[in-house]
Amino acid sequence: MKYLTVIEETKTGFSAYSPDVDGCIATGATKQEVENNMQEAMEFHLEGMLIERQEIPHSHTYSNYIEVEAGA
Repeated sequence: MKYLTVIEETKTGFSAYSPDVDGCIATGATKQEVENNMQEAMEFHLEGMLIERQEIPHSHTYSNYIEVEAGA
């Protein structure tokens, strides 16, 4: 299953989360590192949900860029 992941640049590197999977986050010094860490975090998180017999969330969010004029 594919999940939307939001990656944000921070003062010390990058952070990531998925709006579809509550409580699953990751950080990394580089974009590649945070992507790898988020992959591992998601797998670990979902495996834990299965062990606890919790429902696995479905992907239901999407992203889009909206162009706006400055000062609009």
